Amino acid sequence: MPTKSLPVLMGSDFARGLTDADFMRIAVFLAHKSYGEGGCPIGAVIIDNSTRQIVGKGHNTLVQENHPYNHGETAAIRDAGRIDFGRTTLFTSLSPCDVCATLIYMRGFSRVVVGDVTNAAGNEALLRAKGIPVDILEDSQGAGLYRRFRSEKPDLDLEDWRGLGALQKGRNRPL
Repeated sequence: MPTKSLPVLMGSDFARGLTDADFMRIAVFLAHKSYGEGGCPIGAVIIDNSTRQIVGKGHNTLVQENHPYNHGETAAIRDAGRIDFGRTTLFTSLSPCDVCATLIYMRGFSRVVVGDVTNAAGNEALLRAKGIPVDILEDSQGAGLYRRFRSEKPDLDLEDWRGLGALQKGRNRPL
């Protein structure tokens, strides 16, 4: 369903009643969608802080669209379009990579909520240093899904984080 159509399903009272954990669960649902399509299980949701309506959503489509940096966060930002991200919160099922973290602070998000720092972490401190509050809201289902993906498809996991060149250089480089 197109994001712009979501208010038809989610009235304003309903949206205001959703918790951070609810939005993280939606991000994890999108991660499951990517995994079911054969991709990397990472999803993201952007909400308007005042209305708590979803204004953008996305999932990783590196494999599905043959796109080297269409991560969950970048897909959600693209879906939201040209808006003032300073009035929004981004929920991501996994700690953002360098590219996504850069885009997050370039667009000036008011807050980021990360659902899995067990399988990948590192850019939370960078975002905080750039003035963006980051909250960790570990989602056990999302973390379990990413752990399973990483063990099943280590080459795809490495490609998503470091590109195809990293596969040729070897897997001994830390993420």
